[in-house]
Amino acid sequence: MEITKPPRGPVERKADVLARLEKEIDIWVASADADGLPCMVPLWFVWHDESVWLVTRLTNPTGRNLRDGGRTRLAFADTRDVVLIDGDVETYALQEVPEAAAEAFLAKTGWDPRQDSASYAFFRVRPHAVQAWHEQRELPKRHVMRDGEWLA
Repeated sequence: MEITKPPRGPVERKADVLARLEKEIDIWVASADADGLPCMVPLWFVWHDESVWLVTRLTNPTGRNLRDGGRTRLAFADTRDVVLIDGDVETYALQEVPEAAAEAFLAKTGWDPRQDSASYAFFRVRPHAVQAWHEQRELPKRHVMRDGEWLA
């Protein structure tokens, strides 16, 4: 990334976020249990129907936290091209997940959790806030979504 470029405007930032949601395969998933104990793991995901769809086991801390807490923060790994997504979580058992979401996940990752262990579940994250920035110069106006509405 060339840091001599001028800061991106909101339209470009939104387009960049959407492009990363389409091309990236891994996303960091942050959650916490009822006592506030944090947990952060990378998971495969797919951007489908204006939501991030994740899959993990309900028997692990992340699955339990997403199901019980009902919210998460997601992030991509690049610290010089930051995207943070805060969202509300809905949990779907394998037999309950919408077919289109499961097929989109399969098409992107090559894995169909519905054919795997029954302990897996799908988690739909509906974004309500998105921040995006390159370096310090883009910290002002880093919010590209608030209250579930894109600002551009």
